[in-house]
Amino acid sequence: MTPTSRPLRVVLVVSNLEFGGTQRQVLHLARALDRRRFETHVCSLSRYLPLAAATGSAPAVQVVAKASKYDLSVVFRLRRLLLERQADLVHGFLFDAQLAARLAGRLARVPLVIDSERNSDYDLRPVQRLAFRLTRGCVDLVVANSRAGAAFHRRIHGHAEGQYRVVYNGVDTERFRPMPREQVRQQLGFTPGDRVAGIFASFKPQKNHVLFFKAAARVLRDQPALRLLVVGDELAGGLRNSHDHKLRVSRLVDELGLRDRCLFVGNRQDPERLYNACDVVVLPSLHEGTPNVLLEALACGIPALATDVGDNAHVLAHENGGLVVPSGDEVRLADALARLLGDAALRARLSSRGRRRILENFSLESLGAEMGRVYEAGWLARTSPAVLATGALPAPR
Repeated sequence: MTPTSRPLRVVLVVSNLEFGGTQRQVLHLARALDRRRFETHVCSLSRYLPLAAATGSAPAVQVVAKASKYDLSVVFRLRRLLLERQADLVHGFLFDAQLAARLAGRLARVPLVIDSERNSDYDLRPVQRLAFRLTRGCVDLVVANSRAGAAFHRRIHGHAEGQYRVVYNGVDTERFRPMPREQVRQQLGFTPGDRVAGIFASFKPQKNHVLFFKAAARVLRDQPALRLLVVGDELAGGLRNSHDHKLRVSRLVDELGLRDRCLFVGNRQDPERLYNACDVVVLPSLHEGTPNVLLEALACGIPALATDVGDNAHVLAHENGGLVVPSGDEVRLADALARLLGDAALRARLSSRGRRRILENFSLESLGAEMGRVYEAGWLARTSPAVLATGALPAPR
């Protein structure tokens, strides 16, 4: 049952639709929300939309493009879009989209303005802190994709505890599923005897490719069949130091003598096939929320190895799909990678448990249902006379 006689009109605003985890989740969410209860629109503040082009079943994307980094006119143009769509709620993702959604949402008198937290334990620039502080009164709810992210956001920005909700990412379990491996491995140039460790990540310092390659160099001493599959590329325009980071990682690969053990494939539109080429997927990040990479790898039945940041340990709970090691610990990461690559029975056990955990807890259906409940409850709270009189949202369930 919807809170009105018609579907709630939802506008999801994102900075761009390049190959990134947040961007993928925005498109997943747009697909996962029940169309009988929600009329969903996706708005990008950039014309750079490669991920949308790669996702044929995603809804049409409307572009309200920023002319420059500090183009304030985007707020007023987004306001016009919200008015045209008669939006009941607007939900912003990533820094500039969150600011635009906050301001445009209030100017358009949208009943419910929702912020996002997709990460944890990262540094904000002073200008970002100031911008968030000046517009914090525009926010009704903050939806984090991890418990760690919600706690971090509250610590930094200080919204009331009752304004936070946690909705975990979802993964398309039909697309990301176990597949026959030998054909794709052969197409990539791997032999049946190779042991393949994959890293699926944009070239951002956060993803800590350096630790991955240093740990791999240790493992290679005892496991010469190790091959490394590197999926991802720098961000558009080299944002977030991604260009410099990629160059630094490339130099390290040569210094460690790993070049002939690596296959760099860049951004791909078929990651589900590439996961299935791996024996293990490694995520050595410095900070995370709930990363898509872990969910997608487990959905494909591939064991994962991750650092203990964000909600990684929650996803991989007690070896239900993979192993967790302390962040930044090269030796522990190498030991865990060697253990996984050398123990086929352990990999098979983690594969079965991981796929089951995703189906039960992190499907698109779960994402749509949970976010839908947040949207409906938040909208009802913001539009009920009692709440309007007090200005306070009820505490979460």
